[in-house]
Amino acid sequence: MQRSGPIHGTPLISKRNGLFAAALIAAGILLLVSLTLGMPNVALSASLKGLAVWWEVLFPALFPFFVLSELLLGLGIVHLTGTLLDPLMRPLFRIPGVGGFVVAMGFASGYPVGAKLTSSLMEQRLLSRSEGERLVAMTTSSDPIFLIGAVCIGFFGRSDIVPVLAAAHYGGAMLLGLMLRWTGSREERELAASKASVRGGEGIRVGKRGSPGILARALAAMRQAREADGRSFAVMLQQSLQSSLQLMIVVGGLVVFFSATLELLLHGGLLSGLREALAWGMNLAGLSPHLADSLVRGTFEVTLGSNAAADSGSLSSASAPSPPLIDQVAAAAFVLSWAGLSVHAQVAGLMSRTNWRYLPFLRSRLIHAALAVSLVYLLWPFLYRA
Repeated sequence: MQRSGPIHGTPLISKRNGLFAAALIAAGILLLVSLTLGMPNVALSASLKGLAVWWEVLFPALFPFFVLSELLLGLGIVHLTGTLLDPLMRPLFRIPGVGGFVVAMGFASGYPVGAKLTSSLMEQRLLSRSEGERLVAMTTSSDPIFLIGAVCIGFFGRSDIVPVLAAAHYGGAMLLGLMLRWTGSREERELAASKASVRGGEGIRVGKRGSPGILARALAAMRQAREADGRSFAVMLQQSLQSSLQLMIVVGGLVVFFSATLELLLHGGLLSGLREALAWGMNLAGLSPHLADSLVRGTFEVTLGSNAAADSGSLSSASAPSPPLIDQVAAAAFVLSWAGLSVHAQVAGLMSRTNWRYLPFLRSRLIHAALAVSLVYLLWPFLYRA
């Protein structure tokens, strides 16, 4: 039997791509090792800074939500809320009702809790790949404690920018979710529309009869999920604590790694070209080139980028005065919505057991960042009060 060219050539192409990726990763590791050996003090200082961020900010903020989300999944609460929110989530975002629980938890607890919950739901086959990709893109956001307490109050020292930054960041995430509902195959969109219309009709009929039909279905879904889980609460709590601790160690390792990588690349002069290019582009656009450092740092780590955006207000020179506050807030909104490669790695690690794809997530992060910046300039005259 004669084989067709594309099918016969695909393994060779995939093998070449794999070898190229492996060689690229090996070269990057060798570069980092060389920089670490050449600048051990920089590596140690940056690692300690990343460890402090993990222990003082991320661990107390994320660990309770990780444990709580595991318990709510095991108790069937997610299935209950999913049934109740299904008539709302499908028409708006083309996502099943369980996505409403992920949206609430993701916005309340910040990245990467949304990815953790989405991964669990995809493993239980409650979400398809496209639904999971849209949900992760929408729920990869900062938690309010970090946005308000760390960025606005801690870094900027201002409470008057909270309404603008919060509306731009979370409003951009919601707009992203509405935009992504049109992605996917035509057959999938038609199937989702038919499900939404059927379930919406059921909700209307139930309301007219005065019967608690949707509540009964939600309670039945919770009971079935609890029976399928089968663990006692003590076992569930123990396993939730173990898995959450393991996940927090992974998150901490990634934060320390990217913090050290960023400082080594900056001190080694390897990011100078990128910073100069960004500064030149901002100067052409009428923006202060002092914001370039926040974007370079924010590319790797969201905390360092947000801090640099706030610090740019104290930088000034004869050729480049310090940026106005609105530009600093826009830079912080960009960094928070892009989330940094550290968060990207955390999300990719959490989603690795599913058929999730990274490229749509990367594209959505850029779109979210652009939407957040646009909303800062659009909402500034209405929400900012000095």
